Amino acid sequence: MHAAVVSSFDAPPQYREEPEPVATAPGELVVDVVAAALHPRVRSQADGSHYTSTGALPLVPGIDAVVRDPDGRLRYALLDHDAHLGSMAERTVIEEDRSVPLPPDADPIAVAAAMNPAMSSWVALRRRIDFHPGSRVLILGATGNAGRLAVQIAKRFGAEEVIGAGRNTELLDGLPALGADRMLTLDRLAEASEADVVLDYLWGDPAARGMTDLLTGRSDRSAPLTWIQIGSVAGATSAIPSAALRSARLQLLGSGIGSVAGRDFAAELPAIARAASRGEFAIRTRPVPLSEVETTWGETPSSSERDVFVP
Repeated sequence: MHAAVVSSFDAPPQYREEPEPVATAPGELVVDVVAAALHPRVRSQADGSHYTSTGALPLVPGIDAVVRDPDGRLRYALLDHDAHLGSMAERTVIEEDRSVPLPPDADPIAVAAAMNPAMSSWVALRRRIDFHPGSRVLILGATGNAGRLAVQIAKRFGAEEVIGAGRNTELLDGLPALGADRMLTLDRLAEASEADVVLDYLWGDPAARGMTDLLTGRSDRSAPLTWIQIGSVAGATSAIPSAALRSARLQLLGSGIGSVAGRDFAAELPAIARAASRGEFAIRTRPVPLSEVETTWGETPSSSERDVFVP
């Protein structure tokens, strides 16, 4: 079979032949990959920068996919984050209990594109905090794929107000169609000072500045503010002022592999997959033949369109 293979963390994956996969444990299935999306999480897996990286090479990247099982049924499957054989191949091995069946008429491209970015905010609001309908939610990095889905999911869960924040004003202008009530550029975050929850896909300097702006602008600093760190598009580290932690009722936590148990991710999969299968998430996709993986990898990722590899 053919697969995208990473042989060096300093080079893009190459399309080449690999041995056929074999199921070796109870509950494993050898499946045909129908569609596998190129998420930022997959890029960090392939360059060795993700915090779960073991440094082992070679590897086939890809942490999820829409697959066809041996009985011909479509499934969405999550793969182990440290598996040598990921989803960017013609065939791979999945654990049946980490997959969910999809309707026969589900759009594999749309489901593959939506599931991972939708999962980030869905799981954060469902599993990391006790989210209350009527809350005001600020999304840092709302113009990216995951941020755009976070706008939709926060509204879905009953947020009274969703505030989308980002750099690109053109993309910000498109957020009301997804459910955003207000849009702010990153230098205006003080205007969102009464937010109850922050979903942060940026981190880095925007988080440090934004946290100070939000907290100093709050009319009641004893009112709780929960800041959920999800992504680090703007930087892996952030110089948070110590006063931010002392001068307000701030809860700072993260959401991702390790902070959320695998069983909790699995428990949310059916509901997310149903929504994605029904087309309830607005996401732009670009199908790409897997054979073009090396060229596609070298392109600047689009913030508004998700590449999906089709073997």
